[in-house]
Amino acid sequence: MKRFRGFVIKEFYHIFRDKRTLVILFGMPIVQILLFGYAVTNEINNVDLAILDKSKDTETQKIINDIEASKYFKISDMLDDEGQIESIFKKGQVKAVLVFGPNFDKNLVTQNSADVQIITDATEPNVANSVSNYLSSILQKYQTDINKAIKVPYQIVPETRMYYNPELKSVFMFVPGIMTVILMLVSAIMTSISITREKELGTMEILLVSPLKPFQVILGKVFPYVFLAIVNAIVILALGFFVFKMPIQGSYFLLALESILFIFSALSLGILISTISETQQTAMMASLMGLMLPTILLSGFIFPISSMPVALQVISNIIPAKWFIILIKGILLKGVGITVLWKETLVLLAMITVFIGVSIKKYKIRLE
Repeated sequence: MKRFRGFVIKEFYHIFRDKRTLVILFGMPIVQILLFGYAVTNEINNVDLAILDKSKDTETQKIINDIEASKYFKISDMLDDEGQIESIFKKGQVKAVLVFGPNFDKNLVTQNSADVQIITDATEPNVANSVSNYLSSILQKYQTDINKAIKVPYQIVPETRMYYNPELKSVFMFVPGIMTVILMLVSAIMTSISITREKELGTMEILLVSPLKPFQVILGKVFPYVFLAIVNAIVILALGFFVFKMPIQGSYFLLALESILFIFSALSLGILISTISETQQTAMMASLMGLMLPTILLSGFIFPISSMPVALQVISNIIPAKWFIILIKGILLKGVGITVLWKETLVLLAMITVFIGVSIKKYKIRLE
């Protein structure tokens, strides 16, 4: 036990004396969570908007005032005719143009309807869709306000209520995703590179014939990354809670337990990659291609899995990150317990068993 403790301390020294590794381990989580929290967002704010008002009456001015009063749009230009719309889009100055038809006020009174057109720059489809929805919402509110005094029989008024994220803050999606990516980075990639480095330098054979048992060598190599991954998880959750007001509705104990479970699944993947890699470069490429890209693309972090082709939905089931994101969102946002999340927990346990089993088999073949 004394030899094992000395070996683990040596591994910590090896990590802390490498400044580049420290930057990756502690700098990247902070930078990414702040970047995704503030810069990468699905919400729109201060979007440049142009107005083409063919009517120029009091009602259109009321709508323009409502738009200016919102935090979502900034009216950057007032157009004179349709010929200016294409040119202003080509310059990239605005994301949308709101066109009021002629005689807007008069048509409202005499015909009970008036023409309004929303034209968006769809080179960024998601932004264009959001801008269109936001403008439609403002117009709908204006329509509701002017119809308050009008009684319409059998009127159906839908009321929308958003559970778990009523303000639709995108940071609530990014914090669990970033936590998953960082834990995968620290646990799997760093572990695979650390073990492969010993093989590449020829020191793994020396360690395996030392008084330490083979499982102690592997355990000693991965133990520092368990500790560092836990520290990173705490840092990310603290930033999410204190900086972005990310709620933690569920059990802290269950959150810690599931996080450690995911860390072990990522570590077991790192060990598995190290068994098939002879060089650090190979381990890095295998980790990036086999872990990081699927974690980002196929875990449901950014893109909904239900919208993917069936083949990719099937492949996503073997990615630990998918199940951890379900777990952490359930605990953080919904406050659910193990009675709801038992299936995802069992999947992670099964993955750990399979990855460790294959790794042990591979290392036994090597030793023979």
